[in-house]
Amino acid sequence: MSENKSWSLQGDKRTEKERNLFKPTGKSPKNNTVIYVFSLAGVFLLVSFLMTYFSETVLEACFTNSNCFNSKDNIFLYTIYVFLNIVIVVLAIYGAYMVGRKIANIIKK
Repeated sequence: MSENKSWSLQGDKRTEKERNLFKPTGKSPKNNTVIYVFSLAGVFLLVSFLMTYFSETVLEACFTNSNCFNSKDNIFLYTIYVFLNIVIVVLAIYGAYMVGRKIANIIKK
């Protein structure tokens, strides 16, 4: 048996420059949260529009007795209405998750 045991898959053929290639540079990684939030809002808005556009039934929503709009005459206003409903549901689910996580942390202690 050979005394030269090498556990590297490359058999230590890398140069010093190649070994240092993946060392930390000291720069902090970019925070992409804002991009993700705006992308998600865009997807929700697109889904809201597609749901309103391809709906075969005429749906109506009213803010007051005199302020009503439907999904065929005011498609963009109804799209915003559906979008806001989706955002409210997502925020409610996220809020319930956060409250549940805090309660779980309290119980765990």
